[in-house]
Amino acid sequence: MTNELGTLTRSERLQLLKFVAAAVWADLEVSRPEKSYLLSLALKLRIPDDELDHLADWLERPPPPEEVDPAQVPPERRSLFLAAVRAAMTADHVLDAPERETLRLLEDLLSARRER
Repeated sequence: MTNELGTLTRSERLQLLKFVAAAVWADLEVSRPEKSYLLSLALKLRIPDDELDHLADWLERPPPPEEVDPAQVPPERRSLFLAAVRAAMTADHVLDAPERETLRLLEDLLSARRER
């Protein structure tokens, strides 16, 4: 996944971070390991300092749902986005029912869109 991160455009990098941030809110809380994962992802994505403010906001409250639309994920990036979501959700070694359901739904939505 790390190699593929380097191929993302600036807008795709921010979109990925926002997408993952929204996903970790599935259980209505963001654990310390999930926060650490998001911060590490932001570093790997080389998110500029001026855009890190967005991440700080998303760690306090999830991004608005209308800004996190799986239909907006480019088809060639869907597997990367899912891998990042999975890694973030399991960073705390707990995948509770809301997280499992969110992950299943994202897998279904992104897979269905890939087949079109």
